[in-house]
Formats: sequence, structure tokens, C-alpha cells
Amino acid sequence: MTDTDRSVDGESTDSADSGPFSDAVDAEDVPEFGDLSIAQRAFVAAAQNPSRGLLVVGLFAFALAFYAAFWLSFPAAAGLLSALALIVAAAAAAVYWLLDRVAG
Repeated sequence: MTDTDRSVDGESTDSADSGPFSDAVDAEDVPEFGDLSIAQRAFVAAAQNPSRGLLVVGLFAFALAFYAAFWLSFPAAAGLLSALALIVAAAAAAVYWLLDRVAG
């Protein structure tokens, strides 16, 4: 039975209309949110609230345009700050990797 087969007017007396779906998902088969990857978490968040997902995409596009304009206007400062950002990101990745190895 599909969604289109179910009665929506409330006048049906068929017992099949009031029961659960026959292909119900077991609770054990559903992954925990913590088990999802970053990309899967972003997809779930965007699916649950599409307007927030569009806002994040718009802000990312603005940030990318701002970064490009920064490089065109002040290349030396942009290079220095980009190198600093890469060092901080590498340090954060190393700390995350170490904590993951210690916890696992």
C-alpha cells in the first residue's frame, strides 16, 4: 500500500487505512547523527531546514567573493593571512586526529 492508496477524507472504514506502513524501518537500522560524515550532516541539516541551507550557501558565496576581492586589493596581506589560516587549520586537524586516536 502506498501513500496514494490511503484514505484522506476520514470516511473510510477499511482497517488497512489506519495501520502503519508495512515496510516500517527498524530503529536499529537508523544511524545515529554522530555516526554521519560532515557531508551527510550538512545534507540532513539542509533537508530539515532548506531556508537555512540557502542562507549558508549565500553567505559562503559572499565570503568567497570577499576573499577574491581581498586578494585583488591587498595580495601581500591576503597571502599572509591565508598562510596563517592554513597553519591554524593544520594544527586543528592534528589535534583532532590525536584526540580521535586517544579516544578510539
